[in-house]
Amino acid sequence: MPAATPVLLVSDHVAGAVHLLTVPDGAVAGRLTGRHLSEHAGFLALPGGRVACVDDRRGELLVLDPFAEKLVERTVPVAVPAEHLACDPSGRRLAVTTGLGKNSEPWTDLLTVLDLATGEAARVRTRVGEPGVTVLGEGDPLVVLRHREPGALAVHRFMDLLAAPPGCPPVTPHALLPLPDDGHGDAQAPASERVFAATSEGVHRARRKGDALAAEAIIPWGSPARGWYLRLDTRRQSLWTTLRGGDPDPLRWPDWTNQAWHHDPTTGRTVLTDLGPGLVFRLALARRHTAFTRVHPDGDELILVGADVVRRCPLPAMDGAPRRGGTPWEGVQRRAVAASPGSDWIAVTRGGHGEVHIIDAETGHEATRPRLTTPLHHGGHMTLRVRNDGADGDPVGR
Repeated sequence: MPAATPVLLVSDHVAGAVHLLTVPDGAVAGRLTGRHLSEHAGFLALPGGRVACVDDRRGELLVLDPFAEKLVERTVPVAVPAEHLACDPSGRRLAVTTGLGKNSEPWTDLLTVLDLATGEAARVRTRVGEPGVTVLGEGDPLVVLRHREPGALAVHRFMDLLAAPPGCPPVTPHALLPLPDDGHGDAQAPASERVFAATSEGVHRARRKGDALAAEAIIPWGSPARGWYLRLDTRRQSLWTTLRGGDPDPLRWPDWTNQAWHHDPTTGRTVLTDLGPGLVFRLALARRHTAFTRVHPDGDELILVGADVVRRCPLPAMDGAPRRGGTPWEGVQRRAVAASPGSDWIAVTRGGHGEVHIIDAETGHEATRPRLTTPLHHGGHMTLRVRNDGADGDPVGR
């Protein structure tokens, strides 16, 4: 497959399938079956257009190369259910945390670290919860776990964890940095060796200082709402999230407010863009646009935020979409969105229908709408790659 060809990996984690499509024609170029990928841990961009993800049923980390003749490059056993996935800036050393899975309360404290170059892997016990993770620095990286209740950034030396003996021994953090108890959302800026964590107070940031972290000033939200999901824009080295406001009761989801939050750490400037009411979930970063999907009983849309324009593209309704009087999470269909910093194409799923809208961000026009052989319940999950698109500059799973 030519290096410049965008490819799309579409995971139906309920049906246990992974579809490989070429973009923009939507042609099926490959398929995996019996693979139930962790939607929460998501896809982690690796150098050369490769992707890492976790099969929650088999308990394996997969390294996929969508540009190679064989899609699965390698597998490594890891602890599951996978909560978050991250790597060091080289893409060599990875960490996988465990979380809720289908349980109502956090119950597992297992952390897996692995070195793709040597094949070494180890599992240790940290702290029960739903920890976020970043792997900070190259050569001698740190594993930074973002804990809640009590909130903290817990710092471990990667090589110490990798050298742990068998039997999943408990480990003690080398250093701790306090956080509020409601942290949710993690990012890393590899060039400056900084980590970011979203809380109700704003974005907490810290930079590496030896084998510990030094706290820096909090970035305020600039709004009564807050963000739950952080992404690094690798082309502009800036941060993005969606600020959700309004009554937190899930039954009031059609009235939730949503703003695109864009912060440039170099200038300190923050820009807020209104997205409209309803459910706005994850976002995706294309070459010149940031893509959001908005689900609402009055109509769904793809929202493309560019430098000077906000383009709104209506999307056809989903059977089984969230309704007024119900929650947007349980037993309903949703949408996934994917983009690449090396492309102007955007992909959006139509959960329950098995359809993927492939849209040109420059014009807002839909090029094609392939229908897959699985329904993409809950919206599925996707990643869009061009071989050398620079997406691996964001070393956190999405």
